[in-house]
Amino acid sequence: MSTVLQKMQRYDIILGSASPRRQSILKELGLDFKVKVHPVNEVYPEHLKREEIAIFLAELKAKAFEQVSTDEIIITGDTIVWHKNQALGKPNNSQEAKEMLRSLSGQMHEVISSICLKTDDRLISTYDSTKVFFKDLSDTEIEYYINTYRPFDKAGAYGVQEWIGQIGVTKIEGSFYNVMGLPTLKIYEAFEDLLKA
Repeated sequence: MSTVLQKMQRYDIILGSASPRRQSILKELGLDFKVKVHPVNEVYPEHLKREEIAIFLAELKAKAFEQVSTDEIIITGDTIVWHKNQALGKPNNSQEAKEMLRSLSGQMHEVISSICLKTDDRLISTYDSTKVFFKDLSDTEIEYYINTYRPFDKAGAYGVQEWIGQIGVTKIEGSFYNVMGLPTLKIYEAFEDLLKA
């Protein structure tokens, strides 16, 4: 077992996310944790761009945990799809999902995932960015994916680990786990930073 994981066992780790993908990835990292979510209104100032948006939202979710004991570490995160100089969040309905996927079709976009670690006296935030390239998607493929997988809880209206990623993604530059919503390298480095203190 790595030194970082050994030290982490001294803490009660709380994942502030209902995302099954984040929970699964964190479990694969070898961490024991509890899930506790304080819902927030995910609205950010209009002047923010790219990673600034993702970090702002991750910190917003972390700050919703007002009481943190000395033996607790809160982990929160956020993921956005950055395309044509704008952030694509979660679609509200099938029509929005179709529009998002049509805009991503045949194009490169960036997936930016942030994480925030909160203790009783520290707040550490970081992010990672991955370039994702899609082939030209047909309307039939887009409609099949939306109707079958209902990707309304996913930024950019898709999950890279699902059917649309399997048949549509031609290339990824950067971390695959980052595209899934949890930048594992960055979170491990943040733990190392936190445990040095």
